[in-house]
Amino acid sequence: MLEKIEKIFIKNVGQKLREKRLSKNLSQATLSHDANIPINQIGRIERGEINTTIGSLFKICKALDINFSELLP
Repeated sequence: MLEKIEKIFIKNVGQKLREKRLSKNLSQATLSHDANIPINQIGRIERGEINTTIGSLFKICKALDINFSELLP
């Protein structure tokens, strides 16, 4: 049960990240460059395919100029 909840949480964070990126009219490539994170990792985070590190999320939030809490469902 916990594993299913964790997967849903990870997917929701990815969806919020995508929404924030799109609301700022940024491509994955631009966010990748600004956050210094590989573009394929950005895509995998947005699709909820990986459980990324807090450090990566911090870099992404900094590049998007948002608070970390804005990614939490």
